[in-house]
Amino acid sequence: MFLLAALSLVATAQAGPGYKVIKTWKLGGEGGWDYLNVDSDGHRLFIARSTRVMVVDTESGKLLGEVPDTPGVHGTALVPELGRGFISAGGEDTVVIFDFKTLKVLNKVKVGTRPDAIIYDPFTKRVFTFNARSHDTTALDASKGEVAGTLALGGKPEYAVSDGKGTMWVNIEDTSELVQFDPQKLAVKARWKLTGCEEPSGLAFDAKNRRLFAGCGNKVMTVVDADSGKVLATPAIGNGCDGTAFDPERGNAFATAHDGTLTVVHEDTPDKFSVAQTVTTQPSARTVTLDPKTHLVYTVAAKVLPERKVEPDSFVVIVVGQ
Repeated sequence: MFLLAALSLVATAQAGPGYKVIKTWKLGGEGGWDYLNVDSDGHRLFIARSTRVMVVDTESGKLLGEVPDTPGVHGTALVPELGRGFISAGGEDTVVIFDFKTLKVLNKVKVGTRPDAIIYDPFTKRVFTFNARSHDTTALDASKGEVAGTLALGGKPEYAVSDGKGTMWVNIEDTSELVQFDPQKLAVKARWKLTGCEEPSGLAFDAKNRRLFAGCGNKVMTVVDADSGKVLATPAIGNGCDGTAFDPERGNAFATAHDGTLTVVHEDTPDKFSVAQTVTTQPSARTVTLDPKTHLVYTVAAKVLPERKVEPDSFVVIVVGQ
C-alpha cells in the first residue's frame, strides 16, 4: 500500500500542473510586436503591434479593432475606472491616450526618449513609462494626462511592477539590477544587484508573499524578496525570455522565451520554488500576459525571417491553459 501511494505521488509530480496549448488564433498582418495586456472584465487582449495596438476578443479570437498611429509601440496600460488606456509609442517618444471603450485616440503626450514598458500605479493614479534611451521613468497624471515628473534610473529600464501601496520595482537590463522606487516622491529607495541574472527583462509580482520574478537573458528566472532584495532562487527557463507573469490563486509564475517554451515555476512555499512544467509554444513567443480570472496565459508568435522581418500573415495568438 505504501509503495503504491509513493508511486502515485511520483506520477503526479512528474505529470506537472497540466498546462498545454488549448487554442491558436491566426491574426496575420505585418510588423513585429511587444507587450500584451488583458482586460479581464471586457474579455479583450491588447497586443502592441509595430504601428498600432490590436484588440482581440479573448472568447472568440476575433479582431475587435485597433488603436492606430502608435509608431514604435511597446505596451499598454489600461485604466478602466478612468475610461482610458495609455500606449508607449517609442518611435515618437510619446504616450498615446485612448478611449478605453471606443479605442479612439484622445491625445498624445511627450515623455522620455524611446518609452518601452508602461505601467499604471493605482496608489498614485499615475502612468509610468520606462524610457530605454534616456534611462529614466516618466510619471503621467492619469486623469489629467499631464507629465508629473521624471526619475533617473541609472541604466536601461525594462519591465516594472507596482504593489499598489507606494512602491514600484523595475529591471535595469544593462546593469543587471533591480531598482525599488517611490512612485509618489519619485525617489529611488534601493538598488539591488541581481546576482546570477544577465539582462533582466520581464518582471512579475506576488503581492501576498512579496516576491518578484525576473526573467533573465541567461536562461534563469531570478526570484527576489521584494523588501530586502535577497535572491531566493534561480530556476531554469528557456532561452530569450522577454516576459513573465504570476497567477496568485495557483501560485505559478510563467516565463516565455524566444526558443518557443513557456516555463511554469511553482511557488512551493514563499521561499521555495521549483520548475513544474515546460510547455512548447512556438519559436519567437517571448512576451506573455495572464488573465487572473480565467487563469489563461496568452503569448504571440510569428515566423521570423533571417533579416528579422515577420513573414506576412504568420502572426498568431497562442492560448495556454490547464
